[in-house]
Amino acid sequence: MSERSERTGSDLATDLDRRWSWLLRRGPYVLLAATVVLCLATGPAFGTADRAPTIVALSVLLAVGHWWCGDRPRDESTDDSLGHVYVFARTLVAFVLTWLNPLGSLYAAAGYFDAERYARGRWAMVVRVGSAITLAAAQSGGLPIRGVQYLLFAMLLIVHVMLMTVFARLGRDETALADERAATIAALEEANAKLERALDDNAILEAELWERARAEGVRDERERLALELHDTVAQGLAGIVTQLQAAADVPVAPVVAEHLQRAETLARSSLQDARRVVVALGPDGLGGSSLPSVLTERVRSWSEGHAIDADVVVTGDPLALGPDREVVVLRIVMEALANTARHAGASRATVTLSYTDDEVMVDVRDDGSGFDPRATVADEISGFGIGGMRRRAERAGGDLLVESEEGGGTAVSLRLPSAHDD
Repeated sequence: MSERSERTGSDLATDLDRRWSWLLRRGPYVLLAATVVLCLATGPAFGTADRAPTIVALSVLLAVGHWWCGDRPRDESTDDSLGHVYVFARTLVAFVLTWLNPLGSLYAAAGYFDAERYARGRWAMVVRVGSAITLAAAQSGGLPIRGVQYLLFAMLLIVHVMLMTVFARLGRDETALADERAATIAALEEANAKLERALDDNAILEAELWERARAEGVRDERERLALELHDTVAQGLAGIVTQLQAAADVPVAPVVAEHLQRAETLARSSLQDARRVVVALGPDGLGGSSLPSVLTERVRSWSEGHAIDADVVVTGDPLALGPDREVVVLRIVMEALANTARHAGASRATVTLSYTDDEVMVDVRDDGSGFDPRATVADEISGFGIGGMRRRAERAGGDLLVESEEGGGTAVSLRLPSAHDD
């Protein structure tokens, strides 16, 4: 509502300014035409009919003068040398018209309204006094002034000067008040703009504080989970490996020895995974190493452990992802490779890490047996496998796409925006 009111007030002020400007530019023509008509019509009554040609000539001169000086575009100043000459000459010609016919003083009234348009300060006052003399002379009986007419002329001139002074003072006060209001409005608008900027800055700062608090909370929780895993699962698996190694030294049947060996292998693999989780949950998930180097090392270790050929291809200039997102990339790649080892029966896998200007793309492909993606509903609900990878990607601000068909291999594609896009 306030904006609508401001626009309405602004439009109204503009409309009033346009009308007043039109009146100052075109009003003298109307006033001059009325003056000529009255002077010609009352010529016989005042005995000035023989002066009609002179009145018409002076009126034409006034019209040409106003067209030359007063009727200029709005954006062109009239308070210049040409304006000064015009307004003083016009005041003098209006006095002559009044001398020729008392009703010629009608045109002299223009000096009361537009003197400030052509002259400022004391010069505008001179124009108004000249107009007051002309009007007082006409109202006291016309020019020339004779006998007791001087007394009436003096009284009327005093009244005109008093009124002129009062109206001039009121005009100056109104102008000063308008300027003061405009300055106050400008100051309020500037204060409102500063307040809006401060509110915006506060909102940004609050968002940054919330994000920092959230990040610190996440980091603390991850450290707590890392300690819990290290002190429970990792320690328990280390103990299991030790016990299995001790049991392997005891002579047992070959079948039992084979089962013990498998159990030790699984325990070692689980211990390695648990340690990776502990490292990933730490403050720096990659231990200070770059994502391409860590990813290459992990894929090489996975390839050796599962007897599946695998390689890593890196394209583009590495971008900053931040520790959390780098861990997401690593976990999703290793989960995809784990699925390849468990289910695909593949002989080869390829991991492609691609950097573009504003995002990072990771593709994990294998030549395994593939599967029907529609049959993964239970996997999505369980929270592991493809469903877990997809939720990791979404939490990191990216998206995950899985493409596969039976007998045609599987492709897992991850897209993440770079850190500077956040």
